[in-house]
Amino acid sequence: MRIMTSNNLQDAFAGESQAHMKYTIFSDVAGKEGFPNTARLFKAIAHAELVHARNHLKELGGIQKSPENLQTAIDGETFEVEEMYPAYKAVAELQNEKGAVRSTNYALEAEKIHADMYTQAKKKVAEGTDIEVGVIQICDVCGYTKEGEAPDFCPVCGAPRAKFTAFN
Repeated sequence: MRIMTSNNLQDAFAGESQAHMKYTIFSDVAGKEGFPNTARLFKAIAHAELVHARNHLKELGGIQKSPENLQTAIDGETFEVEEMYPAYKAVAELQNEKGAVRSTNYALEAEKIHADMYTQAKKKVAEGTDIEVGVIQICDVCGYTKEGEAPDFCPVCGAPRAKFTAFN
Protein backbone atom coordinates (compact mmCIF):
# COMPACT_ATOMS: atom_id res chain seq x y z
CA MET A 1 0.00 0.00 0.00
CA ARG A 2 1.26 3.47 -0.82
CA ILE A 3 2.36 5.68 2.06
CA MET A 4 -0.26 8.39 1.60
CA THR A 5 -3.11 5.86 1.48
CA SER A 6 -1.71 4.02 4.49
CA ASN A 7 -1.42 7.28 6.47
CA ASN A 8 -4.95 8.26 5.48
CA LEU A 9 -6.35 4.90 6.57
CA GLN A 10 -4.45 5.12 9.86
CA ASP A 11 -5.90 8.59 10.48
CA ALA A 12 -9.37 7.38 9.51
CA PHE A 13 -9.03 4.38 11.84
CA ALA A 14 -8.05 6.68 14.70
CA GLY A 15 -10.94 9.06 14.00
CA GLU A 16 -13.55 6.30 13.66
CA SER A 17 -12.23 4.62 16.82
CA GLN A 18 -12.54 7.86 18.77
CA ALA A 19 -16.01 8.49 17.38
CA HIS A 20 -17.08 4.97 18.42
CA MET A 21 -15.90 5.53 21.97
CA LYS A 22 -17.26 9.04 22.21
CA TYR A 23 -20.72 8.04 20.95
CA THR A 24 -20.79 5.03 23.26
CA ILE A 25 -20.09 7.33 26.20
CA PHE A 26 -22.68 9.82 24.95
CA SER A 27 -25.20 6.96 24.75
CA ASP A 28 -24.57 6.13 28.42
CA VAL A 29 -25.05 9.78 29.39
CA ALA A 30 -28.30 10.12 27.42
CA GLY A 31 -29.62 6.90 28.96
CA LYS A 32 -28.84 8.08 32.49
CA GLU A 33 -30.51 11.42 31.73
CA GLY A 34 -33.73 9.64 30.71
CA PHE A 35 -33.46 9.93 26.93
CA PRO A 36 -33.62 6.29 25.81
CA ASN A 37 -34.17 7.02 22.11
CA THR A 38 -31.26 9.45 21.98
CA ALA A 39 -29.18 6.82 23.80
CA ARG A 40 -30.19 4.23 21.20
CA LEU A 41 -29.31 6.63 18.36
CA PHE A 42 -25.83 7.22 19.81
CA LYS A 43 -25.38 3.47 20.37
CA ALA A 44 -26.43 2.59 16.82
CA ILE A 45 -24.17 5.17 15.19
CA ALA A 46 -21.32 4.14 17.50
CA HIS A 47 -21.69 0.66 16.04
CA ALA A 48 -21.45 2.08 12.51
CA GLU A 49 -18.22 3.85 13.50
CA LEU A 50 -16.92 0.50 14.81
CA VAL A 51 -17.66 -1.05 11.42
CA HIS A 52 -15.74 1.74 9.69
CA ALA A 53 -12.77 1.36 12.06
CA ARG A 54 -12.72 -2.42 11.55
CA ASN A 55 -12.75 -2.01 7.76
CA HIS A 56 -9.84 0.44 7.89
CA LEU A 57 -7.83 -1.77 10.25
CA LYS A 58 -8.44 -4.78 8.02
CA GLU A 59 -7.15 -2.89 4.95
CA LEU A 60 -4.08 -1.85 6.95
CA GLY A 61 -3.34 -5.50 7.73
CA GLY A 62 -3.92 -4.92 11.43
CA ILE A 63 -6.21 -7.88 12.04
CA GLN A 64 -4.33 -11.16 12.39
CA LYS A 65 -4.78 -14.52 14.12
CA SER A 66 -5.17 -14.55 17.91
CA PRO A 67 -1.47 -15.11 18.77
CA GLU A 68 -0.46 -12.08 16.70
CA ASN A 69 -3.40 -10.02 17.98
CA LEU A 70 -2.43 -10.89 21.56
CA GLN A 71 1.17 -9.84 20.90
CA THR A 72 -0.07 -6.55 19.45
CA ALA A 73 -2.16 -6.04 22.60
CA ILE A 74 0.80 -6.93 24.85
CA ASP A 75 3.04 -4.50 22.96
CA GLY A 76 0.47 -1.72 23.23
CA GLU A 77 -0.17 -2.24 26.94
CA THR A 78 3.56 -2.49 27.65
CA PHE A 79 4.22 0.77 25.78
CA GLU A 80 1.50 2.46 27.83
CA VAL A 81 2.96 1.13 31.10
CA GLU A 82 6.64 1.74 30.39
CA GLU A 83 6.57 4.94 28.36
CA MET A 84 3.29 6.68 27.59
CA TYR A 85 1.51 6.95 30.93
CA PRO A 86 4.62 7.63 33.03
CA ALA A 87 5.48 10.51 30.67
CA TYR A 88 1.92 11.84 30.61
CA LYS A 89 1.67 11.59 34.40
CA ALA A 90 5.01 13.39 34.86
CA VAL A 91 3.85 16.29 32.70
CA ALA A 92 0.53 16.48 34.54
CA GLU A 93 2.38 16.52 37.88
CA LEU A 94 4.76 19.22 36.63
CA GLN A 95 1.79 21.34 35.55
CA ASN A 96 -0.13 20.59 38.77
CA GLU A 97 -3.09 19.13 36.83
CA LYS A 98 -4.54 16.95 39.58
CA GLY A 99 -7.33 15.46 37.47
CA ALA A 100 -4.91 14.48 34.72
CA VAL A 101 -2.53 12.96 37.28
CA ARG A 102 -5.38 10.88 38.67
CA SER A 103 -6.63 9.84 35.22
CA THR A 104 -3.20 8.80 33.95
CA ASN A 105 -2.40 6.96 37.18
CA TYR A 106 -5.67 5.03 36.99
CA ALA A 107 -4.92 4.00 33.43
CA LEU A 108 -1.29 3.12 34.22
CA GLU A 109 -2.28 0.78 37.05
CA ALA A 110 -4.95 -0.96 34.95
CA GLU A 111 -2.69 -1.35 31.91
CA LYS A 112 -0.15 -3.28 34.01
CA ILE A 113 -2.83 -5.86 34.76
CA HIS A 114 -4.04 -5.93 31.16
CA ALA A 115 -0.54 -6.66 29.84
CA ASP A 116 -0.22 -9.56 32.27
CA MET A 117 -3.63 -10.97 31.38
CA TYR A 118 -2.86 -10.80 27.66
CA THR A 119 0.52 -12.46 28.25
CA GLN A 120 -1.17 -15.35 30.07
CA ALA A 121 -3.72 -15.69 27.27
CA LYS A 122 -1.00 -15.70 24.61
CA LYS A 123 0.83 -18.57 26.33
CA LYS A 124 -2.34 -20.68 26.34
CA VAL A 125 -3.29 -19.81 22.76
CA ALA A 126 0.26 -20.72 21.64
CA GLU A 127 -0.36 -24.15 23.21
CA GLY A 128 -3.60 -24.43 21.24
CA THR A 129 -5.86 -23.98 24.25
CA ASP A 130 -7.93 -21.13 25.58
CA ILE A 131 -7.36 -19.46 28.92
CA GLU A 132 -9.47 -20.47 31.86
CA VAL A 133 -10.88 -17.24 33.17
CA GLY A 134 -13.78 -16.62 35.47
CA VAL A 135 -15.74 -13.44 35.84
CA ILE A 136 -13.68 -10.39 34.97
CA GLN A 137 -14.44 -7.38 37.15
CA ILE A 138 -13.77 -3.83 35.94
CA CYS A 139 -13.90 -0.79 38.22
CA ASP A 140 -16.07 1.80 36.49
CA VAL A 141 -14.15 4.62 38.17
CA CYS A 142 -10.54 3.76 37.33
CA GLY A 143 -10.51 0.67 35.10
CA TYR A 144 -8.84 -1.62 37.66
CA THR A 145 -9.27 -5.15 36.37
CA LYS A 146 -9.58 -8.33 38.42
CA GLU A 147 -10.64 -11.89 37.80
CA GLY A 148 -13.15 -13.35 40.25
CA GLU A 149 -15.09 -11.52 42.92
CA ALA A 150 -15.02 -7.74 42.99
CA PRO A 151 -13.20 -6.43 46.04
CA ASP A 152 -15.09 -4.56 48.74
CA PHE A 153 -13.14 -1.47 47.67
CA CYS A 154 -11.02 -0.88 44.58
CA PRO A 155 -7.31 -1.05 45.53
CA VAL A 156 -6.48 1.74 43.07
CA CYS A 157 -9.21 4.36 43.57
CA GLY A 158 -11.14 3.16 46.63
CA ALA A 159 -14.48 2.83 44.80
CA PRO A 160 -16.96 0.47 46.49
CA ARG A 161 -17.86 -2.97 45.08
CA ALA A 162 -21.07 -1.53 43.58
CA LYS A 163 -18.93 0.44 41.10
CA PHE A 164 -17.62 -2.74 39.45
CA THR A 165 -19.00 -4.19 36.23
CA ALA A 166 -18.79 -7.96 35.83
CA PHE A 167 -18.00 -9.58 32.49
CA ASN A 168 -19.07 -13.21 32.45
